[in-house]
Amino acid sequence: MYYTYAYLREDGTPYYVGKGKEDRIYSTCRRNTPPKDKSRIIFLKQNLTEEEAFKHEIYMIAVLGRKDLGTGILRNLTDGGEGLSGPSPETRSKLSAAQKGENNPFYGKTHSLETRAKQSAEMKGNTNRKGKTHSPETRAKQSAVKKGENNPNYGKTHSPEARAKMSKNSKWKRIE
Repeated sequence: MYYTYAYLREDGTPYYVGKGKEDRIYSTCRRNTPPKDKSRIIFLKQNLTEEEAFKHEIYMIAVLGRKDLGTGILRNLTDGGEGLSGPSPETRSKLSAAQKGENNPFYGKTHSLETRAKQSAEMKGNTNRKGKTHSPETRAKQSAVKKGENNPNYGKTHSPEARAKMSKNSKWKRIE
């Protein structure tokens, strides 16, 4: 089943409206990041068919308007109602073929020697990003964010079967 949802600003006004199913509401895509505060993510309508969800998304975007067009408050860059939800194998193969060979934007091009050297250094770990540590304040903030009810595993326990499987597949096996 599908649903429509909104991400809210701190003042409670919506800044993005979308359509999804399963955990789409909490996932980040290229342009739209869900708010860290989960109370600012709301379901608008639930238990919809995909067609109903597309129609409701289009309606909500039309009512609230888009900032880029100067018609409203939403960051949405389209009027909604488009996109692929679970494309068929045929569609997937067509999309794949459309990016192969001469259709690929990088076809016939090569990276410069400078770019190749940077990529090589990065693969070897010889970049400026290695060896840097976060300040104690930053580490404390990161720790606090994952404690208690904010932890995704808060209140959950693994089944005995899952624990046995994790133990069996553990990278750090005991030498006996």
